Order: sequence, then structure tokens, then C-alpha cells
Amino acid sequence: MGGGTVAMLFSDIEGSTMLLRRLGDLYLDALEGHRRILRAAWTAYGGTEMGTEGDSFFVVFRAAGDAVRAAVEGQRRLADHRWPGGEQLRVRIGIHTGTPGVYAGDYWGMDVHLAARIGAAAHGGQIIMSAVTSRLAELPDGVTVRDLGTHHLKDIPEPEHLFQVVIEGLPSDFPPPRTLGTATSLPAPSTPLLGRGPDLDRITGLLTQPDVRLVTLTGPGGSGKTRLAIGAASALTEKFPNGVYFVPLATATSENVLWTTIAEVLDIPPRERGRVVAYLAQRSLLLVLDNLEQLPAAGKVAAEILAGAAHVKVVATSRRALGLLGEHQHPVAPLPVTDADSAAVQLFVQRAQAVQPAFTLTAANTADVVAICRRLDGLPLAIELCAPRVRLLGVAELLARLDRSLDVASASGATPERQRTLRATIDWSYELLSAEDRRTFRRLAVFSGGADLTAVEKVATGTDPLDALAELSDANLLTLTEGPEGPRVRLLETTRQYAADELHATDEATTAYGSHATYYADLADRLEEIKKSTAEAPLAQAEVDLDNFRAALTWATANDVQTGLRLCSALGWVWIVGGYHAESRRSHEDVIAAAGTTSSPELAACLRGLCNLLLIQGDTEQALEVATRSLDMARRLEDPAAVAFGMTVLGTVQRQQGDLDAARATLAAAVEQLRGLDDPWRLSRVISHLAGVEEALGNLEHAEVLLRESLTIIESLGDAYELAVQGQNLAFLLALANRVDEASAIARDLTPTVLALGSPSLTMAFSNTAMNILLRRGDPAGAAELFGAEEAMGERLEIPNPYRDEELAEALELVGDALSRDDWDRHRQVGRTERVEDLLQQMAL
Repeated sequence: MGGGTVAMLFSDIEGSTMLLRRLGDLYLDALEGHRRILRAAWTAYGGTEMGTEGDSFFVVFRAAGDAVRAAVEGQRRLADHRWPGGEQLRVRIGIHTGTPGVYAGDYWGMDVHLAARIGAAAHGGQIIMSAVTSRLAELPDGVTVRDLGTHHLKDIPEPEHLFQVVIEGLPSDFPPPRTLGTATSLPAPSTPLLGRGPDLDRITGLLTQPDVRLVTLTGPGGSGKTRLAIGAASALTEKFPNGVYFVPLATATSENVLWTTIAEVLDIPPRERGRVVAYLAQRSLLLVLDNLEQLPAAGKVAAEILAGAAHVKVVATSRRALGLLGEHQHPVAPLPVTDADSAAVQLFVQRAQAVQPAFTLTAANTADVVAICRRLDGLPLAIELCAPRVRLLGVAELLARLDRSLDVASASGATPERQRTLRATIDWSYELLSAEDRRTFRRLAVFSGGADLTAVEKVATGTDPLDALAELSDANLLTLTEGPEGPRVRLLETTRQYAADELHATDEATTAYGSHATYYADLADRLEEIKKSTAEAPLAQAEVDLDNFRAALTWATANDVQTGLRLCSALGWVWIVGGYHAESRRSHEDVIAAAGTTSSPELAACLRGLCNLLLIQGDTEQALEVATRSLDMARRLEDPAAVAFGMTVLGTVQRQQGDLDAARATLAAAVEQLRGLDDPWRLSRVISHLAGVEEALGNLEHAEVLLRESLTIIESLGDAYELAVQGQNLAFLLALANRVDEASAIARDLTPTVLALGSPSLTMAFSNTAMNILLRRGDPAGAAELFGAEEAMGERLEIPNPYRDEELAEALELVGDALSRDDWDRHRQVGRTERVEDLLQQMAL
């Protein structure tokens, strides 16, 4: 279809995994009917299919109105169709209009990501569109628009105003969109909030008092702390102008990960403490920090937030108080169990009816249901685990079995009574599983933050996992959710801890954790290779499993250092592009320390990764030590590739330290060695580094020859990120050579790509190139503003620029008498208040 403005539509079937399980072989008929119906709608309005995978579509239209009409027609036809097994197939659709990049006949960039995120935010049967689509689309008869408000979407920097397409005659009332960082993005509870009226009143009352900043909900596992916190936050959405944010921390294991998770929910880069507090300091919002008991630094983090952000309040859930001055504790007791009308019994009935709709309280079973709830101490999680068993057992038998299991499990006095009761309930559900399903359940404990079906098969089951997962789901021992790449399996944290205990009681633990570490090391390797040959780095795909990568690296560092070194090295680009610099450095240092002094290719690679991080953070002295150690190790190993790679990082350090002659010699030797190896991607990188040294030495013609050779190699590989890096390097070189028109043409073409990639380091480097072009085109005021914006961006992201003073002096020399120093400083200060990205979009290069 080509470039320019297009409307992008993403669709998929909601709950396709569960639909497959219910329909069996008939699912293929349903899938084919779904494809036939939607393809007819796409074709009728001029849509072009860009991608079809499983039950999803990516379709592009020439106009926003065409996309909306096609979506409406598709939903109407889907609603009218008779589906196998009497099912109702529900498709969610998202539409955004923008100007994506075009590469090799495919669309890419932030506009495509935004369209996909909007689609993921919709519910089955719903159409959601962006604000720009709403403005541009002419609606067909019988169709109106409903304003859904402003929402944060994962990995999208700015909030997006979303609108629902309302179709006459079709359902139009849906839950809030599945988004992050908005007042309506709290998790959708699976059960109503029963019996918590007094608790809710006290918590919301506390949080509306001006001097109350922190309320901590305490209580045993399974008592309903999270559900109550969500209920309280939902009731307060209108009290906080900048929203209510739910931060799930059950898988967090360190202070650094805690800060990172908060930043991810807030959707702000980088994932560093200072930036998070600075962001919060400018806002009035409520943070729900959920599951803090395993984090010794939780109180410290909460204190820093409250001290640095005067208009932020915090609701925390933990099995113990944080111990902070000004903290208001609210103990969350189990639900009361008095009679048939008590909240615990109501919850039991509701969960029983979810699997057996005809279940009701009768004169014959009421006493037993009340007894079950009492035996479970009114713990909501225990009730939710127990009640679905009425599908298999009568209530009396359920009570009898539960009593026998609890008597055995409660024998130990080392654990608080309610926790022993909860464990007994999980114990009982676990014992009802087959031996193979118990093994699968145990092995699922190794995952952190959930896992997709491929990972579950490779690590936990060894075969198609759907049947086992269906059994575990029926037993309420796990949840199946739709992730960005398909279904994901998650264990509740309480059940994950139980599964881990059971795993460690067997001889399977080392094998299971080892399989997990190996799988995610292999995945990291694959993602690294994908990055080198695709139009955009697969960062979002990597971040979905960031908790698994962390868990695998932690285990491997202590138990399988070679795998740990391989994983740490392969994740290097994820940490750098994603802004996880501090976490990456600590992980590199930990695994390198664990590896000791024994030489290996994996350790040499990890040392090179640490060197790159040290250079980003401006620590050139330590970087030189690490680079030298890596190169010496590679030479001892007699590994030609590792020697060439080691010379590359050493030459880069020498250049940053200003030793240009040494850098030239080192990098030239690396180029010659790499020309004899089959690694064109790294060869192009080293050639570009050598070009930078030649440029610094004033050899501009030779530098241009080298850069164009590097670009030719990268173009053959298709790495869009590296193409942008080397393209901006060439534009900078041409500007230095006073070939300003050529430099401007390259920079203009690169601007959309650089902005779409969203890499901070690339954006800052490109900003410097654009500033140099503006100086030579006679726009010193614009150059000063861009200089200030880039300077402020580096400070925010904690990315030092060792050449800042040198660049300033060169800029002022080029300005000469065209702008006074006072005027330069004034425009520089104006720029510090602007975003580099915004200035780049506005500038006429």
C-alpha cells in the first residue's frame, strides 16, 4: 500500500485458548468462519492484510473511515453467525491512524505498536480507536462514538485518548479497557467485594484525610488484602487527578526490581529511582503497592516516594507492616462466618455456581457449607480454591475430606493457624490431581511473572501442556490470561510458593530450575539474533519475560555460572535499549564475580558487556581494566573472534579516553581480524568505530569511505537500528565537511526512524548531529535549544556525555557573532524545558 497516512487495524479472538478447549476439533470450523467473515469485511472496504497469525489480523486501510466501517461490518457479521457448539465467538478490534515506517514491504514503528496496544486494550465484541482515528473517521448510519477517556498503554510514552465505536443493536457495555497507569486500569476482580463495607469505609476515609499518606493492609496470605486494596483504590479514582496505579510486586525480589516495576507501571524511562521520584513529585496520584512482604527494602522505597512526592499517597499490602513513621495499618481479617447470610458463605456459593450454575443453598446443605467456611477460617483464597470442587463432590463429602486433610496439615505448630489452614486447602486440591498433573504444577513454580505455552511445554511438561493446564485451571491452581504473544500461564503467588515447597521436597528441583535457566538463555540468544536482522528491536517481547530472565539469571549465577554468563551477555542489548543500566551493571558484576578467574568464551563476552555499560555511565578507568581483562582472556583462549571483539571494546575505551592513535591501531587490527571471520554485523560496527576515530583525527574522506562500507554491510543484514546509527554518523561527518545539504537530506530521512525506534542513546546522538547541521545552516537559536534539550535529557537518564564541554566550545565557535553568549544561554535554557523528540519533529533540517 506504500507510505503516508494509513489506518491500522488489529483484531483477535478473545479467550481463544479456552474456546479451543471447549470446542475441540470444531474450533477449526469456528476459526475458518471467523477468517472468512472478517476477510470479506476487510476486502469490502479496501483493506490490505499485512499479517495473519492464528486468530489475529493486522490490516491496513487508506482512510480511517474505511477501517471503522470494515470493523463495524465485521462485528455485525460475527454477531449474526451461528457458531459451532452454540458458542459466541467474540473478537476485539483496535484502530489507529498514523504514518508508520515502511521497510521491505511491511509497516513498522511506534504507530504500529500503538495500534496493536489499542487492540489489546479492547474486550471481545468491542472496537476501540485512537483520538486521531475518531477525528478523521466518518461514521456509518447506526454507529456512534463513546469517549473512554485518557489511558496509558504499555510501552507507549504518552497517554492516549481512546474512543469506543458503539454499534446499534450490538452490546456496547464493556469493562474498562485493559490499559496501564490510569484510574481505570486496576485489575478486573473475578469476584465481588463481599463483607468488606466497614473495611472499605475506614481505608477510603483515611486516604481522604490530608495528613494520611500511607495505609498498609496487613494480614495472612489469602485473606483478601489485594482485593480490598483494589476496591478501595477504585472508590478513590476521582480524588486523584493524575490517576490510580496498581503495582504488582509479588515477583519482585530486590529494591532495584521494585523501583523498576514501579517505573514500568508508570510507563516512564529510565527504570531508575531518581527519575521515578522526580516524575511522582509533579503529580497527585495514588499508588497501590501490592505484595511487599518479601522485600526488606519496601519501607525504604515507600519512604523515599512519600518524602519526594508531596501529593502522592500509597496503599500497601503486606503480611507485615512497613514500620514507617506516619503509617496507618489496617489489619485485614478473614471474612466473617456466622450463618447462611455471611460474606464467606456468599463467596462460597458464588464460586460454586461458577462451575455448577444450579448450585444453591438448601435446608440439606446449608449447615455443611457454613461448616466448610468455618473450617477454612473465612479465608477468601481458601474458599475460592475449595468451592469449585462441588462439581465433583457433594457438600457433605467435601466437608469430610477437607476435615481429614486439615487435621493432618495442621499438626505442625510452627506456622500460624490461618496459614496452615490455607496450605491445607491447597494441599487438598493438589492431592486430587493425577501424579502427572502434580508434577506439572510443581514445575510451574520455576516461572516468575508467568510463562507462555511454549515455555511451559519445554520446561514443565515436555508435551502439549493444554490438558494439564486445563485441569490445573479447573482446580483454581493457576490462571490463563491473554498475553501479547498469546496465552500466558500464571500461578497465584501463594500457590506458587506452595508449588515451590513441593518441588524442593522432590529430586526434581535442580533439573527444573536448570531447564528454566537454559530455556530463557536460549530465548535471549534468539532475541539477540532477531534484533540484528529485523526492522526494530524486539524489546517488548523481551520485557514480557523480564521477570523470568531475572529469575533464571539469579539461579544460574549461584548454580550454573556458564549459563548465567551466556544469559547475561545475551540480555545486554535489552538492558541498554530498555534503560535498565544500573540493574544490568549489578547483574554483570555478580555473575562475573561468581565465575572467578577461570577463562571461558562466555566470561570474556560478559566482560565486554560490562565494559559497554561502564562506558555509558562514564566510568572509563574501570572500563579500561575490564576491556583489558577481556582481551587478555580471549588471547589465552586462542579464540580469534573473541580477540577481535575484545580489541573492539578496548579501542572504544581508548577513543573515549582521548587516546586516538592507540584507538586507531587497536580498531584497525580488529577490522583486519574480523574480515577473516564470518560476522558481518560486528564487522560493520567495528568499521564504524574506526570511522569515528578517523573523523576525530581530521581524516574525513577516509572516515566517509569507512562509514559507507559499514552502511552497505548493515543494509544487507536489515538491522534498522544499526542503519539509523550509521546513517546519523554519516550525516554528522558530512556536516563537519561542510556538505550541509547532503547532511540535511540524510537527517530528514532518518528523523521518523529515529523517533520510532525510541532509543535514548540514539536520539541524543542524532540530536547532536541535527544541532551541528542547524549551526551550519545559520540557525544558532534552534541549535542552542536542541543543545539544551539534549543536555537535560542526558541528565534525566543519567547518561553522561564526556564530550559536553568540547561540543559546547565548538558550537560557540561556529556561532561566532551571529548570536551573543547571553542569547545562546537563554535559548539553551528554553531547550532544557523541551523534549528532544518534539524539537526534532519541529525543525526544518
